[in-house]
Amino acid sequence: MNLKATVQVALSALKANKLRSALTMLGIIIGVAAVIAMVAVGSGATARIQEQIQSIGSNVIIVLSGSVNSGGIRLGSGASQTLTIDDARAIAAECPAVEAASGTVRGGAQIVYGNSNWATSIQGVTQEYLSIRDYSLTAGQPFTSQDVDAAPKVALLGKTVATNLFGDADPVGQVIRIKNVPFTVSGVLAPKGQSPTGQDQDDTILIPLSTAKRKVLGSSQANLSSVSAIMVQARATNLMKEAERQVSELLRQRHRLQASQEDDFSVSNLEEVFAAQESSARVMSILLAAIASVSLIVGGIGIMNIMLVSVTERTREIGIRIAVGAKKQDILKQFLVEAVTLSLAGGVIGIATGLSASAVISFFAKWSTMVSPTAIALAFGFSAMVGMFFGWSPAKKAAGLDPIVCLRYE
Repeated sequence: MNLKATVQVALSALKANKLRSALTMLGIIIGVAAVIAMVAVGSGATARIQEQIQSIGSNVIIVLSGSVNSGGIRLGSGASQTLTIDDARAIAAECPAVEAASGTVRGGAQIVYGNSNWATSIQGVTQEYLSIRDYSLTAGQPFTSQDVDAAPKVALLGKTVATNLFGDADPVGQVIRIKNVPFTVSGVLAPKGQSPTGQDQDDTILIPLSTAKRKVLGSSQANLSSVSAIMVQARATNLMKEAERQVSELLRQRHRLQASQEDDFSVSNLEEVFAAQESSARVMSILLAAIASVSLIVGGIGIMNIMLVSVTERTREIGIRIAVGAKKQDILKQFLVEAVTLSLAGGVIGIATGLSASAVISFFAKWSTMVSPTAIALAFGFSAMVGMFFGWSPAKKAAGLDPIVCLRYE
């Protein structure tokens, strides 16, 4: 019997018991759908974290003021501002592995425009900050190094601030008030979305560092040249560690710290922290897929059980076929084709179900999902292997039956 005839006989046998065939496929359908949906959820989480990491900027290192001792009391990190604008300039000029550095100060204020107002964060930065954080503008112009030196009252608005103050109107050239100080909006920042820590990166206003120190945030600063943090950009990803080392050595030297003294600053590689989150999401994706794969094994066991029952029910049919000339190989192929057909059909329906489940999860749970073609191919291929593996034993049993015993079977 050729393969085409074998397939036709196998399909006829499956059609004769449609309900049982459908229930047998159910385990494979659930398994394939679960694998696709779980991998989509995990991949979506990983992709989201990658987007958030990229929104921070490339090769970014952040330097914060460290803890200090005051009267025998050890104050926490950032309790005293030990970093200065000159530290930032020295890092950019004297560290070969560093591309750029920007001192920053931060505070909060109620922003007023006409009858609208909005509470947001104010950041005083230099022009290098925009390139370090990969900021671009959707409207207007960024401030320049001359602006930072002259301390003009200009501001760059984040998308969230611009929307809440101006709605759909163009804010460029308009005057807003920050702590009762009038500022002209010089541009609107391109949206970045949430940070890996969940903060809205578009809910901010950037102003020149000198302006922030002298006219907005400076009244609360003990030292006009101090900054709360220094954002540093390494020249390349493979130079991140070297840049950290150079920055630490330079700051210890500038702060005149002895070998026995602890750093009065902290240097953090943000990409390492976020990469750990990305790795965790990837491991979770693999774990979810592995758990979902158990459903495929259960589905395979269901196929084997049903096929064994089918062999018993069709014992007399097997005997008649052998008696009229069918070979054991034909019987083996027929039952094996039945098992694989059940598995593949379940795989196809499972793929459709998995794609639908991914879309439903994304819509109702507001969770980003990303369907992987590789996951679809692996799930479908695995379902075929399950059909062959668990269908082999019943098929072999059917092919090994004694035709005389089969003909006597009632």
